[in-house]
Amino acid sequence: MHERFPTLVQGAFLAVLIGWVLYIGRPVFVPVVFSVLVVYVILGLTRQLERVPRLGRAMPPWLRLALSIAAMTIALVVTFAAVARYADAMRAQGPQFLESLLVKIQRASALLGVEGEPTWATLRREVLGQVNLQRVVGATVASLTSIAATMVFVFICASFLLIERATLSAKIDRLAASPKDATRIRQVATDINTRIGAYLALKTFLSVLLGGVSWAIMAFFGLEFAPLWAVLIGLLNFIPYLGSILGVVAPALMAIVQFPTMDEVIGLVLVLSIAQFVIGNVLDPYIMGNSLNLSPFAILVALTVWAALWGIAGAFLAVPITAAAVIVLSEFRGTRPIAILLSRDGRL
Repeated sequence: MHERFPTLVQGAFLAVLIGWVLYIGRPVFVPVVFSVLVVYVILGLTRQLERVPRLGRAMPPWLRLALSIAAMTIALVVTFAAVARYADAMRAQGPQFLESLLVKIQRASALLGVEGEPTWATLRREVLGQVNLQRVVGATVASLTSIAATMVFVFICASFLLIERATLSAKIDRLAASPKDATRIRQVATDINTRIGAYLALKTFLSVLLGGVSWAIMAFFGLEFAPLWAVLIGLLNFIPYLGSILGVVAPALMAIVQFPTMDEVIGLVLVLSIAQFVIGNVLDPYIMGNSLNLSPFAILVALTVWAALWGIAGAFLAVPITAAAVIVLSEFRGTRPIAILLSRDGRL
């Protein structure tokens, strides 16, 4: 025990140091990691196209790759175009939404009998004086512009990664100390590529499906800015557990402001929740299975840690980063117990 204590201290110090470096260097690390994941999605889509009956095998590899890149590019362009368009409209209607929200608060106050001090007029003045929805939405639009610029950089990095993919095998041969080590590195890389690529490709498909179904539901109920909320729901689907909740709460808040009665709000929330449940708890396990072999508790902890280090970007990246870490940790005798603890069933 005494002999292992210095090792434990060194390990803890190393973990803290790595965490500090990741936190300080997040402006650099986040775009680079996203570019790697974009490559995984593109290659994963390429593999899925190969499985298409009749057409898949007939298409040459370069055509499958080109179609995958085109699909990713179109999806991102449409996403940012929709967000920019509806964010501007939302900013213009901000005062109207705030007025509607204040009326709903007044009605709720009357029903609960809490119309005493502070008076409704005082509350209204305080809220209007403190909240500037146009400024909030304007800041959001500025953030989206920054995100768009970052995504351009991500695509540039991803393009170079795709170009250099052909030389990776030669680099591994020169990097490894022996042919045995080179083979081992290739096996780990292949395992990571297969698992992460399949996960991201299928998760992207399910997110697009969820966004489309949610858009149809919200359009049926007449919710304003339904395409914007559909894009948000699709993106939030990449965040485990919490994303499903936020994907219902966000449009529900809009429904509370827009709809005159709570019956429509409850109906919208109920149908959106059913869609989330069916896709997240029925289709997701059926299509993806246990491809990543991660413990639900490990996913929750990883979500907390990476969100603390990298914010919202960390929440999106938590699952693929943790899955890759488990694969790497399982290859070394000293860290294999950690990989076993992080896995779903202990089998690696």
